[in-house]
Amino acid sequence: MLVFVGRVLTCPKSCHCAEKNGMIAVHCASRNLEEIPTDLPGDTVSLFLDSNRITKIPNNAFKDLSHLQELDLSKNSIEIIDIGAFNGVAEGLRLLDLSNNHIQSAPKEAFSKLKAKIRLSNNPWHCECVLQEALRELKLDPETVNEISCQTSVQEEYAGKPLIQVLDSGINFCNFHHKTTDVAMFVTMFGWFTMVISYVVYYVRHNQEDARRHLEYLKSLPSTQLTKDFDTISTVL
Repeated sequence: MLVFVGRVLTCPKSCHCAEKNGMIAVHCASRNLEEIPTDLPGDTVSLFLDSNRITKIPNNAFKDLSHLQELDLSKNSIEIIDIGAFNGVAEGLRLLDLSNNHIQSAPKEAFSKLKAKIRLSNNPWHCECVLQEALRELKLDPETVNEISCQTSVQEEYAGKPLIQVLDSGINFCNFHHKTTDVAMFVTMFGWFTMVISYVVYYVRHNQEDARRHLEYLKSLPSTQLTKDFDTISTVL
């Protein structure tokens, strides 16, 4: 528990809180945390959650920390970042460290309002259109930007290469995505077309077979029976 002039702030039991020049820093590093604490002081300016076992940043995880400027989530096991993960802090955040996690992809909406300098290095990124669009508007930390690499990619030849190097070479994963979609649509349409043609051919052949059997039946009738039937018809007329 922190006691300041005229106010009392509660610090999470698994963390250490310190005040300097009216700013509160919450240190929760290396505490074996599996989730982000929910009882953080509302006046927190710096939050250190590095070197834990956190696997997910859920929606509204920091929504009550309107003064938050620095957020360190490095060296965790983060795989999932929800769309609303940074609701409430996106505008004020100045530094966000997500390096050394297990992040392969993240929705671009999660980063859309962030103005912070961001560290995304040493994650197993899957390089494709979603990632390219997510990173397009971000202010990446220039010191670590070359450490954002494609562990996997929609185009296998870029796996293992720095993402910035790939994009600077003129590669556009979104164009590749559109081409892949077009090919898939063409294959689907071709499949339907083939099915229709096959049905038409089957229908024609089936009718031809019925006509052939009917003709053979007529030929098999005795000629006297045919003549008699013809005479009967003539008499009636």
